[in-house]
Amino acid sequence: MINSLNPIQIIATPVYPTSYEDACDRIQAWAQAKTSCYVVAANVHVVMTAYWQRSYQQVINGAALVTPDGMPLVMGLRLLGAKQQQRVYGPDLMLAWCDRAAQAGIPLYLYGGTKTMLDTLQQNLVQRFPGLLIAGTHAPPFRPLTLEEERADRDRIHASGASVVFVGLGCPKQEEWMARQQGKLNAVMVGVGAAFSFHSGEVSQAPRWMMAWGLEWLYRFAMEPARLWRRYLINNPAFLLLFSWQLVRSRRSH
Repeated sequence: MINSLNPIQIIATPVYPTSYEDACDRIQAWAQAKTSCYVVAANVHVVMTAYWQRSYQQVINGAALVTPDGMPLVMGLRLLGAKQQQRVYGPDLMLAWCDRAAQAGIPLYLYGGTKTMLDTLQQNLVQRFPGLLIAGTHAPPFRPLTLEEERADRDRIHASGASVVFVGLGCPKQEEWMARQQGKLNAVMVGVGAAFSFHSGEVSQAPRWMMAWGLEWLYRFAMEPARLWRRYLINNPAFLLLFSWQLVRSRRSH
């Protein structure tokens, strides 16, 4: 059963008070209707990248569903009225959908990562979810694609018969790719960020207790400081400042 839900704006990004079950219900309905749309799992990095870059904000605003992937966004939704909000984390949404897809017989496609990563990921998912139909996989090159290459990738996905595509290209690349395919690719595209790395076993996930306390960023920063320092040491304080100001204004207006 899909309930109507309206997004709640966090800084400038609309985030939906959804759940794993609700998100899977929506993906299933869109997939069965062959709707061309995309789902964004938003964390502080997504919200702040959108805040700094207007074109990326438009990409996020064009999503059919934006889930609260990070604990700061979960807390933000709770403070803005969605009192019972839980995290809808991209890597866990991927597993929830695989479980649903295996039961419903809905084929999916894996797009992103490397060939080696995809081979391991496919084996792991099929082993974990018996009956899961993975119609195809593709690891695009780590550079901007030509229009011809993007068209060839769409043709490959269409030919596979998949109606849901998991996209693991990282932020902001995956959201921009999904927005470009909307209206051209008859499938639901779900951006899942580091999920391919986690579920293939190439990168370790933070312990669940750290996730529950909103400390996953600290774990990931410790694992990859050179790549992630700017994301966490600039974006996190900026998010805290801007959201605090939003909260003050919303309290004053009531």
